[in-house]
Amino acid sequence: MDDATAIRGCRAGDPQAFRHLVETYQSQAIGHAFGILGNREDALDAVQDALIDAFQALNRFDLSRKFYPWFYVILRNRCYKLAGARAKRETESLEDTQILEPSTSVPREELLLLERALLELDAEDREIITLKHLDGLSYEELAVRLQIPEGTVMSRLFHARKRLHARVTRKYSKTYEG
Repeated sequence: MDDATAIRGCRAGDPQAFRHLVETYQSQAIGHAFGILGNREDALDAVQDALIDAFQALNRFDLSRKFYPWFYVILRNRCYKLAGARAKRETESLEDTQILEPSTSVPREELLLLERALLELDAEDREIITLKHLDGLSYEELAVRLQIPEGTVMSRLFHARKRLHARVTRKYSKTYEG
């Protein structure tokens, strides 16, 4: 079943149709929500709330569009709403949560340094870096997904990379020099 067929099924009251959308995009959505929120429990809450919001808004969905970019806007709004509504909790330990896929070419301790540095970034920086470098979105795709001009994408990404680099450099020098 493709997304448009699933959405038509949802509109017709078929509960299995929405299950298709959930099973197709839930994992990706959790990863993106975690990238914004930095906490797995909050990410799960945000995804669940966003799925409910999306289900309720499916009658207004334009079937000529792709589902996930539309859903991502709902998810992103939920994440920022949740982040603003809840008191900041200590971020989950990196032993329990993994942002980056393990790589045979990068030592585990370097991945941990990078993950810690990513978690220290603010939500906007973490989001744009995750979407660009882990999901591989182009500048144009980022502009659509984040609903900002392409020039703003380039500027935000440039500054986010600089902040990440500074944190990684600081953590690396603390770990390996002293």
